[in-house]
Amino acid sequence: MKNPDNKFSIFFLERLKSFKHAWDGWKFVLKTQQNAWIHLAATILVILMSLWLRIQRADWIAILLVIGIVWTAEFFNTAMEAVVDLVSPEKHPLAKIGKDVGAAAVLIAAGMALAIGLIILGPPLLAKLGI
Repeated sequence: MKNPDNKFSIFFLERLKSFKHAWDGWKFVLKTQQNAWIHLAATILVILMSLWLRIQRADWIAILLVIGIVWTAEFFNTAMEAVVDLVSPEKHPLAKIGKDVGAAAVLIAAGMALAIGLIILGPPLLAKLGI
């Protein structure tokens, strides 16, 4: 007879391993991707500014959503670059296209985040500064 507690323990340990792998991915991106440092600085700045300006709940949702989209795009781009390098260690025009399109996706996400950030944070910032 199988012990049901054992199944739970195995399930729990497997989830912990999954979180460790995800954390390893975070560390890799932050250690190796210089653009991630820019995203991190922007994330911290925007969160601190949002707290300082005391933005509304709906604005927080939009801010956090676009921050998440930018980070997700950066992580997918980094993963895609690693896979492209694995399957095509030599320069190839299709490998370049794959990497360039991935980078463009991050650029689009960051541009949208910037626009949304300016729309949400701009007016209260200007008001707080008396401009």
